[in-house]
Amino acid sequence: MLFGKLLPREGNFFEMFNQHAQRMVEAAQAFSDLVANYSDVELREKFNQAVDEAEQAADRVTDEVNRTLHQTFITPLDREHIHALIDTMDDVADLIQDSADTMFLYDVRVMTPEVIELTGLNMRCCELVRDVVKLLDRVSDSKTADAALKLCNEIDKVESDADRVLRSAMSKLFREEQDMRELLKLKVLYELMESVTDKCEDVAKVVEGIVLENA
Repeated sequence: MLFGKLLPREGNFFEMFNQHAQRMVEAAQAFSDLVANYSDVELREKFNQAVDEAEQAADRVTDEVNRTLHQTFITPLDREHIHALIDTMDDVADLIQDSADTMFLYDVRVMTPEVIELTGLNMRCCELVRDVVKLLDRVSDSKTADAALKLCNEIDKVESDADRVLRSAMSKLFREEQDMRELLKLKVLYELMESVTDKCEDVAKVVEGIVLENA
């Protein structure tokens, strides 16, 4: 029994990364559905619950990664990279949930064009994160490493697009919105939604570090 505990073990971290990334995309999709059906109270509640369920599923994967990491002697990636990757991905899912919660708590009434545009950019960014995470188990191959770095660059571009949308949204908000309560609601929501792409960019930076160290 003791001998078995001392044997090197390698947890299936790559599969867990993929699972988490998929839950993150599911949260982004549910949020997109929430925005698209916001005028329907019943559907709004349905998709808000779907966001919560996806985020909770992502949390469970994060817990499993951290538990496995403590039990594993030999890991396929640097331990700091594993921690950074799963924690940053989990932050993305948390921010999506926070955005949905903010809509409810602040009683946001109308989905503005800027909310719709940021929703699409967040969806795209999460899909790119999912796609690049799928490559991590093969980044020792030069072609796969190049493909991963290209996806990271795409994530950076989407984040830049979200930055531009946020700046434009803020300018429009402070020039045109007369109701201070609505202004404050939308300001918080815009900033929170844009932070999803910021955090996706942080995931890309972790992936770049993994690629450069293991390629």
